[in-house]
Amino acid sequence: QVQLVESGGGLVQAGGSLRLSCAASGRSSFAMGWFRQAPGKEREFVASISWNGGSTYYTDSVKGRFTISRDNAKNTVYLQMNSLRPEDTAGYYCATDPWASARALSTNMTPQYWGQGTQVTVSS
Repeated sequence: QVQLVESGGGLVQAGGSLRLSCAASGRSSFAMGWFRQAPGKEREFVASISWNGGSTYYTDSVKGRFTISRDNAKNTVYLQMNSLRPEDTAGYYCATDPWASARALSTNMTPQYWGQGTQVTVSS
C-alpha cells in the first residue's frame, strides 16, 4: 500500500515559480509521476522520474520550465515549476504504480496510487 500527499500549490502570477512536493509513505521505491487536470479538460501527464532519479520524462508543454526530482531519503518527489503560464492552472496530482517505469507513466496509462492533489492557479 502506498499513500501520497501533495503540497506546495497556490496562486502565482504568470512568470512566477512554485515547487510542489509529494510525500510518500508505505512502499515507495517506484517510479513517480505528476499529472494535472484543469476544469473541463482531461487529465494529462506532466512529468515522471525513475526510482533512482536517473531517468525523467516531460510533456512537451513543460519542457525547459518544469523539473522533476526526488529525495529517496525523504520519500519525497518534487516538481519545480518556473515561468508559469495561465494555461498551467490545474489540480496537480502525484501518482505511482508498482509495475510502471517512468517511461510507462508518461504514456496513456492510469497509475494505481494517487494523492489528493494540490491546486495551482496562475494569474495573467
